[in-house]
Amino acid sequence: MSPYTSHADLGGLPGFGAVVPGPEGDVFHADWERQVLALTLAMGATGSWNIDQSRAARETLPDYLKLSYYQVWLGALEKLLQERSLVTSDEIRSGALHQPPLLVARVLQAQAVSAALHKGSPVLRTPAQPARFSLGQRVRTRSRAAGHHTRLPGYARGKQGVIERIHGVHVFADSQAQGLGEDPQWLYGVAMEEAELWPERVSAASAQGLKVSIDAWEPYLEAA
Repeated sequence: MSPYTSHADLGGLPGFGAVVPGPEGDVFHADWERQVLALTLAMGATGSWNIDQSRAARETLPDYLKLSYYQVWLGALEKLLQERSLVTSDEIRSGALHQPPLLVARVLQAQAVSAALHKGSPVLRTPAQPARFSLGQRVRTRSRAAGHHTRLPGYARGKQGVIERIHGVHVFADSQAQGLGEDPQWLYGVAMEEAELWPERVSAASAQGLKVSIDAWEPYLEAA
């Protein structure tokens, strides 16, 4: 098995140019993008995979950096459908059904879309044990790469910060992306100093006292 590689973990990396925001409310640039969003939502509602598995499928597309936003969504959707034998590569190429369709657990009907989107998929869970860390406590994130989908960005690995928020217990993305269940964990807001994150780019004279706050599940952290 080849190593897990996320092509989406780009935070804090140089070489990608300036961030140029698009016009406010400019959501779609072509009609096919609307269709991709609709297909992704419809298939997600079937329960054939969860949101973290879909994120893992997107970030591991080998041509991720060459694709537009909705091209990434489409590529991941095709990948997930084929992995679960819901379509074949020949069916994707031809746009025609070549084998009997498999049953899915749920079907999102058109009249139920608005209510389903409004409800969302809450991920807050009831705590099974007290939080390990407290407000104001200094912590360090794990330094090793995860080897699977994770929400801890590469630029924040092995860095110290301070707990500034406690968000409660939430579904653990790392476990759910691997199909290991929800595995709920305490989630914290951790504030990190600019100089801690990028010491090689910040001198004492140039440091502006900037901070970056990330949300980190308890398994990402240890007491500093």
